[in-house]
Amino acid sequence: MAQRSKTAWGAPVIGEHRWPATVAVLVAVFLYVTLPQRLTLGPVWLIPVLELALLVPLSIVAPRRHPGEKGWQRYSAMAIIAIINAANFVSLYLLIHVLLTRGQEVTGEHLLVGAMQIWVTNVIVFALWYWELDRGGPDERASEVHRQPDFLFPQMVTPGCTLPSWAPQFVDYAYVSFTNACAFSPTDTMPLTKWAKALMAVQAFASLVTVALVAARAVNILK
Repeated sequence: MAQRSKTAWGAPVIGEHRWPATVAVLVAVFLYVTLPQRLTLGPVWLIPVLELALLVPLSIVAPRRHPGEKGWQRYSAMAIIAIINAANFVSLYLLIHVLLTRGQEVTGEHLLVGAMQIWVTNVIVFALWYWELDRGGPDERASEVHRQPDFLFPQMVTPGCTLPSWAPQFVDYAYVSFTNACAFSPTDTMPLTKWAKALMAVQAFASLVTVALVAARAVNILK
């Protein structure tokens, strides 16, 4: 049964549903298995199988995040994100390797599609990181006492613009990730802690490499 508690703003909330993050993970799995074979490492089914082996039990046993959830649930959630992140960075490296290696036959269309899949996965995986780590995670954010915020959302400094019960959910972190990947810098939501700034910097760099190097090379090939 979901536990009811209070946010930092003093309004009662119910622990956040896991399904938006689950859908994001499934999208990332689909993007990975549809990548060209030269952009994946080892059997293409291996990474998705590992992710689903962790995701399915979580979705069944703990469909909602709440205070006091078991340690294995949080570790499994973070392991899924780490696997997606590592696989996507490997795919980005392989894509750059294809670009810089002479004699590799590649079309502009394949490069553009592969780069877009890697870029979208980049948005998804960092949205998951932000959602899972901010203030100790969704479970701690649903409790009355949690650590200081890692991100400063506009609603936190202008409470009159939203309901008193507002609290950031996965879609809010997905928006932060998307805008950071597009602008290569924070937009309306500011990172406050060192780890938040470091993660946003890594994401912006990966997005910049994908867009500036890979997409530019693909356009040259198309011309």
